[in-house]
Amino acid sequence: MDNKAFFKMNYGLYIVSTKYGEQDAGCVINTATQVTAEPKRLMIAINKENHTTSLIEKSGLFTVVAFTQNADMDLIGKFGFQTSKDVNKFEGFKYETDENGIKYITEKTAARFTCKVFSKIDVGTHYLFVGDVTNAQILSDDEPMTYAYYHKVKKGGTPPKASSFNEEKNEENAMGFRCSVCGYVHNSDTLPEDFVCPICKQPASVFKKI
Repeated sequence: MDNKAFFKMNYGLYIVSTKYGEQDAGCVINTATQVTAEPKRLMIAINKENHTTSLIEKSGLFTVVAFTQNADMDLIGKFGFQTSKDVNKFEGFKYETDENGIKYITEKTAARFTCKVFSKIDVGTHYLFVGDVTNAQILSDDEPMTYAYYHKVKKGGTPPKASSFNEEKNEENAMGFRCSVCGYVHNSDTLPEDFVCPICKQPASVFKKI
């Protein structure tokens, strides 16, 4: 099998968020798509190990926002490479609360979809949650960010928990120093001792020479 065939598939970049009790959670995903027009339903793929996943299972609710191309790496890094168990990911960013009490980011995002879980499918490392869309809103007219744009222009890495993670792709054309947490590559022959990863904010000590 040629695993590179999967590189030809298109993805976006999204934040899925939820709330259960007093707990707020959110994480970055790259697989979210409309599956039916009537009734209006979305499907997301999310790793079973994510804290956000466990709260979606308990609440039966989730909200998805799509990043725009001008989204800051600080925003992507916080939601993509930190855990809601330890960090208030919404702190420091503009957000609103939907009709279910779920927070969603409003800065550098194109649209918001609020969903009630219709079904859950176990596909191995991930769950597919299919949700009935109960509300939708345009947040910006800026271009949504594709996963290809994130890699080629933003130079972002793919976390191992992503549904499209492929070690071969992550190693392709890599040189310099790679962050062992988020996969960001610093293209340089040297790495300053005080260097901080621009995506996940980890120190130089977690970088490995490649």
